[in-house]
Amino acid sequence: MNKHVLTVLMSSAFLLTACGGDDDPIVFDDGVPKNNIDKPFVTSSEYTQDGMSAIAAESRVITYKMLGVDGTETQATALVFVPKTAAPAGGWKTIVWAHGTTGVADKCAPSQQGLKGTQYLLQQLLAQGYVIVAPDYEGLGEPGGKESHPFLNVKSEAYSITDAVVATRDYLSRQGKLVSKDWLAIGHSQGGQAVLGAAQYASRAQLNYKGTIAIAPASNLAAILQGGENAVKNQPADIQIPVLAPLDTFTSLIVAGMQGHKISVNYAQVFKLQTAALAPIAEQECSETVGLVLAKGMQDYASMPEHLNSLEGYGRNQDNFMSIPVIQNFLVKDSQPLSERVSTPLIIYQGGIDQTVPKAATDLLKATAEAKGMTIQYKVDPNLDHTTVYTNNFANFIKDINTLMPSK
Repeated sequence: MNKHVLTVLMSSAFLLTACGGDDDPIVFDDGVPKNNIDKPFVTSSEYTQDGMSAIAAESRVITYKMLGVDGTETQATALVFVPKTAAPAGGWKTIVWAHGTTGVADKCAPSQQGLKGTQYLLQQLLAQGYVIVAPDYEGLGEPGGKESHPFLNVKSEAYSITDAVVATRDYLSRQGKLVSKDWLAIGHSQGGQAVLGAAQYASRAQLNYKGTIAIAPASNLAAILQGGENAVKNQPADIQIPVLAPLDTFTSLIVAGMQGHKISVNYAQVFKLQTAALAPIAEQECSETVGLVLAKGMQDYASMPEHLNSLEGYGRNQDNFMSIPVIQNFLVKDSQPLSERVSTPLIIYQGGIDQTVPKAATDLLKATAEAKGMTIQYKVDPNLDHTTVYTNNFANFIKDINTLMPSK
């Protein structure tokens, strides 16, 4: 970890403030509105990708009702997989899988573009005898095609999860299938952030939440953005672009995810000329393509003879864009997991050489949570990066799940 990144991450602790409860107008005991949506399951269709239909008794895309980020009921989609094993006496227990960043456009939803490799873990969990629920998240693949996905909004992700679990139980119960009230959540990257949100808002489902496994969870976004900037400051363009393009991708997705909601911001407020012209592609394309487009804009500029492999003068972010009230509120509050105390078990995996979610960011998340009285099992491997911390730990995830919530 570059010492400048570490310094910025640790000095950013002042940005982290508690949310102070739920913002919805109707709240109950712990401040979380309970899911009392009438007939939460809407419809379903068969999911045939990734070979899941061959190994699951049911492989479905369900449409369900959830409470959206704007405080009104909306519809969302989720993948549901039912094991071929017979349900135990108390019914199948449920595992939520929360996916990492794919984008904010509908076509980026896992239910549309596929699981992109995460099916291998889900297949092993199915074999263990768990029902699997994998939400697309609010606005991703949603039936109307009009609502954007509120990217990295913790409450939106959390409600996507809790309400998908409730709807799945409704769907299966209509078939006379017995589903336990026990459930837990596991996720990677954006999904790691999402399952920490699910832990905070788990009471919304009015079921038995057994714990959280967060893998390289996104957190402390302001510090990560500023730390990445500082790490390559004054470097040649070919050194800067591989760092800055992913950072600008995340910022573009954040702004794109705000479009069409009650709280929004204009691209020109956040980005200078060149990037403001490119960033809206985040509304139509998935994250990988967005990153390539943003990188090419910088590369084309730096390749001009008059620029000599420099990004000096290239229009990226507006000065002090993080001080825009909408952006500041998002960075400090809406995107920060574990802003309220969680009492259910929390397990966090982190790679020591992760450049997407640096260890220093997760260290800060852990320290801040522990200062609020939370207990975290923190499992760090110094040799793993953002991808391998997921791919190298399947056996450990399954062991953790079976400890937190045995399938029988």
